[in-house]
Amino acid sequence: MDIVLSGIRSTGKLHLGNYYGALRNFIRMQEENRCYFFIADIHSLTTHPDPKMLHENVKNVLVDYLAAGIDPEKSVIYVQSDLPETVELYLYLNMHAYLGELSKTSSFKEKARKQPENVNAGLLTYPTLMAADILIHRADKVPVGKDQEQHLEMTRRFARRFNHFYGVEYFKEPVAYNFGEELVKIPGLDGSGKMGKSEGNAIYLGESPKEIEKKVKRALTDSGPTEPNSVKPDYIENLFILLRVVSTPEVVQHYEMQWNTCAIRYGDLKKQLAEDIIKVTTPIRERIQEIEKDDAYLRKVTLEGAERARESARKTIEGVREIVGFKPF
Repeated sequence: MDIVLSGIRSTGKLHLGNYYGALRNFIRMQEENRCYFFIADIHSLTTHPDPKMLHENVKNVLVDYLAAGIDPEKSVIYVQSDLPETVELYLYLNMHAYLGELSKTSSFKEKARKQPENVNAGLLTYPTLMAADILIHRADKVPVGKDQEQHLEMTRRFARRFNHFYGVEYFKEPVAYNFGEELVKIPGLDGSGKMGKSEGNAIYLGESPKEIEKKVKRALTDSGPTEPNSVKPDYIENLFILLRVVSTPEVVQHYEMQWNTCAIRYGDLKKQLAEDIIKVTTPIRERIQEIEKDDAYLRKVTLEGAERARESARKTIEGVREIVGFKPF
């Protein structure tokens, strides 16, 4: 059975982009693989979150994981900071990661541009922490989006480098896992690219129908096409991408025909889109409301998840210590 590993940063509640881009696949993966799904609270420290909110953000992601359908009986769900072995492996990998390669990663350059007042070492070594997350369980497959492909390739490089330096075949080189299908990239409602927490253009899994309707109604549109079969502007194509994800093929076909014949009424399209998003999110929202009140259950999930994750991580780190030369007297 293949080992699959993935995590989501604890920077807030999960949205439609997380659900269609990751969670739906996680739910399918757990049926046929040994899965480790973690909440990346250490990763979130690169942006110096409010300590009072850190635990709340971890809880939000945990609740959303469970409500969306990740099953703690089938998968190992754990909090990254509950696994000190990851941090130890991160240290060892940093000894074989070089400034030149780390500073050239697109994520580092982008973050340094976005937060020039906070270009910390954690941002620079983000790829080695991600590699430690993956290699600590000797994962075979990692579900990644386009923006993480470079980090996965660096993980493979670090695994090769460690093996070559110490003359061992210890770490596997993990591969991307997406069921052989193109990964779904959910756009934001403001027409500015993908849906994201920091962009402020997201629809969250736990939001009320009224809030969803309000957000969809505010989505950017224009006066409509002036020629039949014209190319849609990006912000209109974004609405159609969302429609294709949440609606039936018949609904999509109806609005495509309206666009192509210059008969599109954005008010009707938005009403339909909001209704179909609400249909998808309602069962998840109801489970969120039920689970978030059950602190005893959440504690049980994280304690058992940490124990199972540490069982795997301890074996890996013991092997690494021996290979590196740290042996007990």
